[in-house]
Amino acid sequence: MHEDILYKVMVMVLVSFLFVALIIPYIKKVAEHVGAMDIPDKRKIHKEPMPRLGGLGIYLGFLLCYMLFGETSSLMNSILIGSFIVVLTGVVDDIKPLRAKTKFFGQLAASLVITLYGGLVMHNVTAFGINLNFGIFAIPVTIFFILGCINCINLIDGLDGLAGGISSIYFLTIGIIAVMQGKHGLDTTLTFIMLGSTLGFLLHNFYPAKIFMGDSGSMFLGFTISVIALLGFKNVTMSSLVIPLLVLAIPILDTLFAILRRILKKESISTPDKSHIHHQLLRNFSQRKTVLIIYLVDLLFSAASIVCFLRDRMLGYILYGILLLIVLLFITFTDVVFPKDNNPLYRLFHRK
Repeated sequence: MHEDILYKVMVMVLVSFLFVALIIPYIKKVAEHVGAMDIPDKRKIHKEPMPRLGGLGIYLGFLLCYMLFGETSSLMNSILIGSFIVVLTGVVDDIKPLRAKTKFFGQLAASLVITLYGGLVMHNVTAFGINLNFGIFAIPVTIFFILGCINCINLIDGLDGLAGGISSIYFLTIGIIAVMQGKHGLDTTLTFIMLGSTLGFLLHNFYPAKIFMGDSGSMFLGFTISVIALLGFKNVTMSSLVIPLLVLAIPILDTLFAILRRILKKESISTPDKSHIHHQLLRNFSQRKTVLIIYLVDLLFSAASIVCFLRDRMLGYILYGILLLIVLLFITFTDVVFPKDNNPLYRLFHRK
């Protein structure tokens, strides 16, 4: 990669980081003024009301750096419109909580803008010599992908610094892969802008947090993650689609576990509970240690992705296998999917 591109990357990260880090204290005052406060209840971890418009700061950092470093195109216009819809929906929800259906319509509208106006659609993927063409289902599959990313980050946002840290690891991983491959397209620009903006927010959000990102932040991060994924995976192989997404293994697995858990309990999949991955870890660790443990596992998935993508695919698969075994053991010895006392593997290890 040329030195001028490396210099541009460092400037993008630094400018976005400093801008967001400096503006968040003012966003905090705005949140307190308009009543965008997260009030504690029996399901939440924090004990005091907390301002929750931090996502607005991340979004402003994104806009500033796009104006400084981005280029105009119809695709970028769709990203700007879609992100505005998502952030606006989140801001309103942060001030006065919306019904789940209303938030879903906002997410859906943003997804439609990306696919129909921006034309960013996953038409086909190729793996192992087999081409999978989605045909008439290409747009629905792409919309489902965007909605899935948005809600994965939204669901994992339960502890100080958790969603911001996981998103930062994702942006860093994609950025490293882009640098190593010498890429410098729109997806690379967005990746480094979002990396700096998210880290700038994380400076105020890591435990003990001074502000929460709220739905304005978690939905915006999920939205940009999906867009960057689609930009990078356009017209490439299944391995290019799956491997970087494994960096999001924790939020994806947490979402799947939550759906399975609620189906087994015959509850609505939107029913909130305290059985997420971070809740399971909190039973044995402090909030800070829980977040750091999840960071560590996420970084291991990130390292496996980088190894698999750039160096030795077989070694990457072995690392993935080890990590998935750890996940299986976690399921066995916790209540993250179903009560462990009903798990035959758990009973096998705990026979008297």
